[in-house]
This record gives sequence, C-alpha cells and structure tokens, in this order.
Amino acid sequence: MDAATLTYDTLRFGEFEDFPETSDPVWILGKEFNALTERDDILSDVTSRLWFTYRKNFQPIGGTGPTSDTGWGCMLRCGQMILGQALVCRHLGRDWRWDKGQRQRDAYVSLLNAFIDKKDSCYSIHQIGEHHQPRLLINVMDQKLAMFDRWSRQVVHVAMDNTVVIEDISDGCACPGWTTGGACADPGGASALNGCMEGAGAMVEEEGPLWRPLVLLIPLRLGLTDINEAYIETLKQCFMLPQSLGVIGGKPNSAHYFIGYVGEELIYLDPHTTQPSVEPSDDGQVHDDTYHCQHPPCRMHICELDPSIAAGFFCKTEDEFDDWCMRIRRLSCNRGSLPMFELVESQPSHMVSVDVLNLTPDFPDSDRLERFFDSEDEEFEILSL
Repeated sequence: MDAATLTYDTLRFGEFEDFPETSDPVWILGKEFNALTERDDILSDVTSRLWFTYRKNFQPIGGTGPTSDTGWGCMLRCGQMILGQALVCRHLGRDWRWDKGQRQRDAYVSLLNAFIDKKDSCYSIHQIGEHHQPRLLINVMDQKLAMFDRWSRQVVHVAMDNTVVIEDISDGCACPGWTTGGACADPGGASALNGCMEGAGAMVEEEGPLWRPLVLLIPLRLGLTDINEAYIETLKQCFMLPQSLGVIGGKPNSAHYFIGYVGEELIYLDPHTTQPSVEPSDDGQVHDDTYHCQHPPCRMHICELDPSIAAGFFCKTEDEFDDWCMRIRRLSCNRGSLPMFELVESQPSHMVSVDVLNLTPDFPDSDRLERFFDSEDEEFEILSL
C-alpha cells in the first residue's frame, strides 16, 4: 500500500504545469503580481502558504484508530490550511515568507506545531478525531481555539444564511475582559497543548483596541449543479481583498484550498498527496519542507468549480473589519455581477439567532454546521440553507 502511494505521489508531482506566461494580473490572497516579471515572487508567495496534505504513519487516532487520513481527510486538511493562513496573518503577517533550510521564527515554530499530527497538537487531526468523525469542522476548530489557544485570541464567526451581520461580529469580537496590556483573561479550564501556549505571555505586551482578531467564514452556494456565471466576477473580487483567506471548495468528492486566480483559472493547493508524518525534535523544531508546496500551484478553470464553497476573511483589527465592510458594499454595487452574500447592520427578523462561537455537538444548530462541513471525502459538500 505504501509503495503504491509513493508511486502515485511521484507521478502527481511530475504532472504540475509551470506557471503560465500571461499579461493577466495574478491575484493571491489580496496581493497582485505580474506573471511576466514577478514569477519568482509568485512562487515564493505560494510556497510560503502552509500546505496540509494527507499523512500516513502517525499515531493511531484515539489510540486504536486510523494511522492515515488518505481517502477521507481532504476537507479537514483544507480547513487546516485556511485556519493556518489566518494564524500566519495573525502572528507573522501577510507578507511573511518561508525560506527553505533557514531556522524559523519562534512564532512560526509554535504555529506549525499546532497542526502536527499528534494528540497533543491543538489543531491536529487527532484533536478533531476525538469527535469520532472529522465533522463539524469549523465548529470543532473554534472550540479548540477557545479552549486552548490563549496565544491567538481569535474569534471564528460562521455567517449563516448567506448573511453577514455586522452587529453580531462586533459583539463577538469585543473583549471586555482585556487588561490594559491587551490580553484577555484566561479561559477557565484551559490546558497547554502543543503550539498553542508558547506565545501566551507575549500577548500581555500588545497594545491596541479591545477587539479580538476575526476569522470570518461564509458558506455559500453559487448555483445548483454548476457555478452561476453571474457570481464569477464577484468571486474573483474576493481574492483581491486584502483580508482574503481564500476559499474552500473544489469538485464533488474532492476538496481544495483556493488562494487566488489568473485570467479564468483558479489557483489552489491540493491536499490529495500522502506524505509521511513528521515528528518534531526535542526543542520543538519541525522538519517543515513537506508543509510548503515547492512546485507550481495547481490551476483549474473557474467554471469547473463546484457551486458549494466557503469563503474566508481575516480582520486583525476593527479598522480592518470596517475596511472589509466598505469594500464589500462597493462590490455589491458592481453591475453585471451578483453579490454572493448580504451584509447587514443588524440581524433581520427572519433569521434565527445563532451563537456560533458557543455551539456544541448537542446544540440544535450544530446540525446545520455539520451539513456545511462534512469532511468525509465521499460526501463532501457545503450547503447553504
């Protein structure tokens, strides 16, 4: 089985096309590049994204469970990638670049350790696997963040019913428990997990308004069986926003993490490569080459995209969120294209109030999130209710 997997992956790595030479602008997570003069910069930016793929030979999930997620974990890996990008923006900045073979910053090491495939890693497949299936992806990751990640202090907000409610986000990101230095009181019962606690003390030194960084996820359906072409320009515009975290989507039974576009092609990172698990050294350093995609990124025509997607955005400050709202309002005024979602000041009367930040598997609306984020490969679909 392992030999077959290695042979398959070797073939896959030989199939990647070089990046196209085109005069069309290249947009990657809010950054514009020229494919003719900035090819190396494009590849450096793509390589610097965290790339989470299938892994094998890790510790059995739950002690007796699977030791590989090949064939069922692609949605989970895409969820890790979009959350990983949010954490990179939070702690390293959007312009941070990964240099192969160089000793990395402590913040990067802590961040990567949070995703290592071990039970004591905050966002590992083992942590999510404790729920028997890697379902309720965003809900579970948010629970782990709230319980363990005293370092990041991020809020994960899932906008239901194609509607982003500004009032709900403002209330969720407000942090009245912050000290004058800017750190929230520790959540009750929190315990140290790998990659989540090392930087906690540094938070006390931060200055800033009483606002917790926001990870905004918007599940959408942009058509019935195929993407409605009226949404295509709006989708492209989302990759141009400086707050962009990209899009989770793909084709039926195959999830991808989309990070940008060029012309009529989407640029994405593909989790469908099985790599050996990685064990950190005693000092926490990680042999991280396999966590960065070092070949030209994958591309697909935008019309091939399954209409069920989830768009992500990161706003570190309240000013960044206000700027995002302004840009979204401008997008909604574009002629010839349809807005993908609605932005409103307060919750419409027809919407049911859902405290996304406090969902549990027993909460009735967690069933709705499960329908959005069922990470079983053979059943992958994100539905907009």
